Amino acid sequence: MAQNGYNDMADGRKRDRLVNYSTHWNKDLSKEDESNTQARVGGYTEVVNGFYDAVTQLYEYSWGESFHFCRFYKGEAFAAAQARHEQYLASMIGLRPGMRVLDVGCGVGGPARTIARFADAQVTGVTINEFQVQRARKYTKAAELDDLVTFEQGDFTKLTEKFPENYFDAVYAIEATVHAPTWESVYGEIFKVLKPGGKFGVYEWCMTDRWDASNPEHVRLQHEIEYGNGIPEMRPMKTIRPALESVGFEVVHEEDLAERKDKIRTLGDYVRVWRLSRLGIFLTHMGVQVMEWTGIMPAGMRQAARVLHVAATSLIATGKTKLFTPMYLVVSQKPGSS
Repeated sequence: MAQNGYNDMADGRKRDRLVNYSTHWNKDLSKEDESNTQARVGGYTEVVNGFYDAVTQLYEYSWGESFHFCRFYKGEAFAAAQARHEQYLASMIGLRPGMRVLDVGCGVGGPARTIARFADAQVTGVTINEFQVQRARKYTKAAELDDLVTFEQGDFTKLTEKFPENYFDAVYAIEATVHAPTWESVYGEIFKVLKPGGKFGVYEWCMTDRWDASNPEHVRLQHEIEYGNGIPEMRPMKTIRPALESVGFEVVHEEDLAERKDKIRTLGDYVRVWRLSRLGIFLTHMGVQVMEWTGIMPAGMRQAARVLHVAATSLIATGKTKLFTPMYLVVSQKPGSS
């Protein structure tokens, strides 16, 4: 988490996003209104880039190389549970050796590397954030997977600017497409670059059917999730299937994996989860503050830590009350045959 990682950024404008991220938000979330949401949706590239410039290395500290939730079985290690979660998605979309696969919103490439090993497939990851591309390529080179996994910087609502239509055998996204300004804007582009007969699998972030837009407390928590996770707008679960169908997909499977029961058992996992506890968050925040004061970390990291504190508390609250899920699994297929 040293500052030199940020010296690799392409220009000073990215560094400015660390400090300016909060300007996309009404600082008093209790006064959030439709105009604030629309402003973020309209400027989603700045919202997402600002967020990930700020938090990528903090995410690596907390999550490792795969930035996503997962389910646990008794005695299952954290890394093993993450890998199984990724491999389950790969199996649900029928990945096989030699297939050309797109990872939409790839982060620093942890899932892409796991899935490439699992299926012996050619995986291309795309993320809007250049800093994440740099990190992903570094990790992939170290893992000697350059022959299977590559990364591109690009906007996933403009995939056809990077890739030909009907190009990929399969596409997946893990807790990423929620960052799009609308479901349709990203699902429509995925549909275009996917071959006829190909499948798209997604673990989607959404508000569940228990969430009530007329409940002020529910809405407050919704906006805290948005603010804490760099999301222009959190949307209800019930809007996902219509969005997929509206761009041409046929939905073949839906399931909220968060409804299954989980357990945490190993010592290493308790240590990792402790980092996300109230005490762990507090101590992490203090450590980041000291490192920023001493110049080890760049300006803006204290703000990033505060943002992640909001993220953690809101996700815990909505997870316990089942208002939110980070793993709504939907598998869709593009009609036709390749």
